[in-house]
Amino acid sequence: MTPRTTDADELAEQPRIPLSRRRVLRAAVRLADRDGIDSLTMRQLAQELGVEAMSLYHHVANKEAVLDGVAEVVLGEVMVAVDEVEAPSPDADWRAALRARILAAREVFLGHRWAPQVLESRTTTNPLVIAYYDRVVAILRAGGFSFELAHRALHVLGSRALGFTQELFRPDGTGTPDEEAAALMEQMADRFPNIVGMLADAVHDDPDGTLGFCDDQFEFEFALDLILDGLERRRAAGS
Repeated sequence: MTPRTTDADELAEQPRIPLSRRRVLRAAVRLADRDGIDSLTMRQLAQELGVEAMSLYHHVANKEAVLDGVAEVVLGEVMVAVDEVEAPSPDADWRAALRARILAAREVFLGHRWAPQVLESRTTTNPLVIAYYDRVVAILRAGGFSFELAHRALHVLGSRALGFTQELFRPDGTGTPDEEAAALMEQMADRFPNIVGMLADAVHDDPDGTLGFCDDQFEFEFALDLILDGLERRRAAGS
């Protein structure tokens, strides 16, 4: 009589997928997306992969190497996204071309809200960041920008060119709870009536704003359009 094979036996017989640097980094990104960047420790990463922590060191030297790697993974996703986006030719409409690519990059970062914090913490610039900005300059040049004005444009855009701004974009994805926001506004009302009035108006117009007081996507696109329009005026004026 042939012994009955159980599910556990079948799982035990299946070959384990070997670890690789790519597999480790993908697991690290998945862990950070689910539990936040502070959860990304070598022990937690090993548990995510179902392996011993020591086995990770064959593929990543330490946590800093993991952080370098997850930044690389996210930036790789950005490069794919901007390559695939539908946009006009830069020489036909540089503003629309650049805007579409910036918003495509932003979509990637919105899926990995911890990533700006990681990029900011790196001591060296990832080559993919340089490649991304090189493409931004290529768009500007195709649109008629001099190198001097393109240089100034990069300074004005800053991290916004990559799709996020540190002053509005919350890397941990958290917003201000409604109760906390209301209490804060009440405390500030006497000292800062204009700010409180502005925030109250914003809450009234957009009660579901993603940062508690405002819709960060709307504000991001509003500021981006102001910058692009201003740069176009400078370009057209030849300065």
